[in-house]
Amino acid sequence: MAGRIPESFIDELLARVDIVQVVDARVPLKKKGAEYAACCPFHAEKTPSFYVSPRKQFYHCFGCGAHGTAIGFLMEYERLSFPEAVEALAESVGMQVPREAVSGGADTELKPLYQILDRTAGAFEQALRRSSAAVDYLRGRGLSGATAAHYRIGYAPAAGEPLWRELQREFGLEDLARAGVMLTGERGPYPRFRERITFPIRDRRGRVVGFGARALGDAQPKYLNSPENALFHKGRLLYGLYECLQREHRPRRILVVEGYMDVCMLAEHGIGYAVATLGTATTAEHLKQLYRLTGEVVFCFDGDQAGRAAARRAADNLLPLFRDGWEARFLFLPQGEDPDSLVRREGAAAFEQRLTAATSFADYLFASLSEGLDLSEESGRAALAARGHERFSRLPEGVFRELLFKRLSEVVGAPLRAPAPAGTPGPPQGVSTEQASRRPVRWAVTLVLQEPEAALRLPDLAPLRHLELPGIALLLALVDSARNTPGITAGALVERFRDHEAYPQLLKLLAYELPDGFDVGAELDDVVRRLFGLARDQRIEALIRKSHEGPLSTEELQELNDLMRKPSNTMSNCSDAGP
Repeated sequence: MAGRIPESFIDELLARVDIVQVVDARVPLKKKGAEYAACCPFHAEKTPSFYVSPRKQFYHCFGCGAHGTAIGFLMEYERLSFPEAVEALAESVGMQVPREAVSGGADTELKPLYQILDRTAGAFEQALRRSSAAVDYLRGRGLSGATAAHYRIGYAPAAGEPLWRELQREFGLEDLARAGVMLTGERGPYPRFRERITFPIRDRRGRVVGFGARALGDAQPKYLNSPENALFHKGRLLYGLYECLQREHRPRRILVVEGYMDVCMLAEHGIGYAVATLGTATTAEHLKQLYRLTGEVVFCFDGDQAGRAAARRAADNLLPLFRDGWEARFLFLPQGEDPDSLVRREGAAAFEQRLTAATSFADYLFASLSEGLDLSEESGRAALAARGHERFSRLPEGVFRELLFKRLSEVVGAPLRAPAPAGTPGPPQGVSTEQASRRPVRWAVTLVLQEPEAALRLPDLAPLRHLELPGIALLLALVDSARNTPGITAGALVERFRDHEAYPQLLKLLAYELPDGFDVGAELDDVVRRLFGLARDQRIEALIRKSHEGPLSTEELQELNDLMRKPSNTMSNCSDAGP
């Protein structure tokens, strides 16, 4: 599998693969007009909002926002890497994936880190068996060997143990430090984790990307994580998510707790759908991952002030993401209890009853907004109205948002109207709109993505390369790519830019739906004509500025004269000279 997959092969593969067949083999589709629809496989819903376009060779969910090509679908649905998804698609149509020899690259640089972390996790597992103190601790908590093995729980021995010398001989100190396993100090290298119970943290594919560790004695800090590095990102990773998905591919419910041991002890009692953040607040990235896998998330927090602050942060991050059909609940634990102690004392059935009866998102929002207010007073109700208006306005447009504003009106006793949600994405409008006028490059990119064939009819765009507008280089690259491969589909075109920093935004632009009968070619001609006019105006300004600094050359004077006489919206050659 070593080497880079040629772009030409990706083009050929996507030309031979039909995304409708790829998706339908995994998620049964029904024809709906020119497209195909189904309930989204990436979030729970009852009404289909997941659409597959055979024309674009692209899928998009209007519920959760998931979108992409056939390659992207396999990566998300089957949790494959890009090369693995390409291999799977190629095999389905009888193609052999060629490889180009490359030196370096991200995969080459990261592969040793994965090897180190997996080897270290295995060494910690073996060390656990040899440590009676660590085994006694886990047994004392009620953890079985089977659950410990399922989560690959281990033990990091003291600094002088042979394990550390073996790892240094095998991998070298530099790579061990890059992986976050070793540190260097004035007295030389030493292990980051020492005399601690270790919890390997795995990504969605099951690869170890770091560790959480708990001190066995009185060492401080009590809990310690791997450092942020190329593999380990606390704001994205969730402990136990891989193991949860091994139990059930699409869990009905996911429980978010605060401790690694809580996850393991809940699994010990048959509640295998718990995950934990890595000592951080629940981030927007965490929430996006969770709701692509389930329709219900229960947040479990301590009932103290810190727990309620953590709940507030989770709710704040959830507000702009929340969609109709999602469920969120908040469970605050009794004083002095954690999920581990509670499930041991009450049992799994009683604990799950607590989850089912936990506070709904709407009830939590109203309870938190009402804190410290006397709602029997007009001033208290007015303050609630102001608080609620500010927070509920952050919700995306939908029934849930409308119902919250309706409830707020009833509570405060005054009519309140939900404002138009700020930042709600919508399809680009025609070039007559203010948005398209202000952002012609973005609009042109959208049109080329929607209909690559339209790029074949454009004039030479080289004169635009000096245009000082964001995204102009990307537009020219898209047009060149479409011209060099006549007949390329929209999905194949966007896939060529997977490694580009703008790739996520390109996917969003391709997901836009243009009105029926929309003339992409005419619209693209018009916006490109305006770009030529902007290029002409910028060049004139540059020459005039230069003339203030000194006399222009004969060629520059002639160019300025020609530009001044040329209509601003003419798609003819401007000077190729730089400003």
